[in-house]
Amino acid sequence: MNAVPRQIMSASIATAVSLAILVSLGLWQVQRLRWKEALLAEIDQSERAPAVQLGAAPARFSKVFVAGNWRPGSALYGSDVRSQPNGATMIGAQRLQLLARADGSLIVVDQGWVPTAGAIPAEARGAARVEGYVRAPEHPGLLSAEDNPAQRRFYSLDPAAIGAALGAPVVAPFTLVALGRPVAGAPIPAESLPRPPNNHLQYAFTWFGLAASLVGVYAAWIGRMFFFEKKNQKTFAP
Repeated sequence: MNAVPRQIMSASIATAVSLAILVSLGLWQVQRLRWKEALLAEIDQSERAPAVQLGAAPARFSKVFVAGNWRPGSALYGSDVRSQPNGATMIGAQRLQLLARADGSLIVVDQGWVPTAGAIPAEARGAARVEGYVRAPEHPGLLSAEDNPAQRRFYSLDPAAIGAALGAPVVAPFTLVALGRPVAGAPIPAESLPRPPNNHLQYAFTWFGLAASLVGVYAAWIGRMFFFEKKNQKTFAP
């Protein structure tokens, strides 16, 4: 076997392996797309349905409600710049307050966005029924801004640390993010359930596109190899 057939065989094996990997990745993204579409449909259905009572192990992306009484004291989480109706921008954060349930257990509630200067809404008081969704705890990373428990200013949504700063050593291991419509003079709550991004179709096209490009490059290379092989045979023919 001369050099050219060996090159063709090696290139064919490498191309076949690479093609199988690219196609497998594309098919995997198609499977992920179907799973993500089903999850988004489930979230849409949950959002349209009435909220269910908050249990001990609430499901992610579900709409729940809890009743209780607000405890005095609040904290701020994050930092966000928002546009105002008059076109101006204002810096604010999410306001956190503890809600005490009938059994005495406490939940950190993210009531919504409030400005950190100017007309800051007063803390909530009395009995309340809060609808929202559950958010898993966060923990500070290497690049996270440093929390300031003494000032009740947080940049990681850790309910244990927030609860301790608000005088509650034991709180639920999650945060309840309030859902609702904006009301004048109150924090601006989330208006919809969170939805994970769905870019799997784009990723699938990318992998299949790379596979098609690989086939095109391989076909062009094979054609070029055969062309030069025939040309060399004619050149050195007796």
